[in-house]
Amino acid sequence: MRLRTLLAPVGAALLVLVGPPLLTTGSGADTGTQIPGLRLMVPNTPGGGYDITARTAAKNAEDAGLTHNIEVFNLPGAGGTVGLTRLVGEHGNGKLAMSMGLGVVGAARSNHSPKTLADTTPIARLTEEPDVVVVAKDSPYQDIAQLVAAWKKNPGKLPVGGGSSPGGPDHLAPMLMARAAGIAPKQVNYVPFDGGGELLASILGNKVAFGVSGVGEYLDQIRSGELRLLAVTGPERVAGLDGPTLKESGYDVDFTNWRGIVAPPGLSDTQRAKLTGLVRKLHASDGWKKSLEKNGWDDAFLTGDDFGTFLEAQDKRVVSVLKELGL
Repeated sequence: MRLRTLLAPVGAALLVLVGPPLLTTGSGADTGTQIPGLRLMVPNTPGGGYDITARTAAKNAEDAGLTHNIEVFNLPGAGGTVGLTRLVGEHGNGKLAMSMGLGVVGAARSNHSPKTLADTTPIARLTEEPDVVVVAKDSPYQDIAQLVAAWKKNPGKLPVGGGSSPGGPDHLAPMLMARAAGIAPKQVNYVPFDGGGELLASILGNKVAFGVSGVGEYLDQIRSGELRLLAVTGPERVAGLDGPTLKESGYDVDFTNWRGIVAPPGLSDTQRAKLTGLVRKLHASDGWKKSLEKNGWDDAFLTGDDFGTFLEAQDKRVVSVLKELGL
């Protein structure tokens, strides 16, 4: 059965101030998008997909003169739900937004979070990307067939690591892959990490047999040869990378992740319009278009109420897929 899934990368905060803008309001920048004091929360550790997305968006917005001095900070924990709870508690704060995606949808479900994305103000879905199946360069598995053969012999002894909680993209992708390979998802030894940054060290140290995460998180490591790419989960190969899709490898899986931005509840129409307008102009900027290409991200732009409707559908889809997999 073909399953096409578009579903989507906490403790002390790590504050990072994005560098000074290349354009300022005095040099002709669009003052209609300026949000002085804007803060962008990343609900997982540095180096993960949400982190890369947030810092890329902040830099591109500043380079385009859309706003300046955006403060990007990390508030990791519980698959993103610590950050989500913080966001929901900032009722009416139009100078705070959060980078998020499918992983937060899944974590809110699996962690039984009292706060969900339904409690936020949806701003925009930004990107879509496939996950990648990777191993360390010294792994004995040279291709996806070798890995799956070993996995089928003893699923519990080959731990798979992912940068999301159960129900998130890095969990659902290997579960769908297991089912397609004839492995009962309940037998899979899934090890969750709080973002792709944490996961990377365990893959490189062979603490997990293989890892699953977003392509944009590990492009550099794949290109440098630190990681060996065995397969991608999406419908097409990733340009510039030598790795087959799961489907062409004989496993009926077609899975992509997505990422976006939400804001606190209780925003005024003016506050919401300001944030949405900033993201719209970011989306139209040359810098963002180049970043999409550089990171292997597909454009999946969707704003406002349409994004809110999408979030509702994603929550239902996570529940449905987990039931289908017997999880």
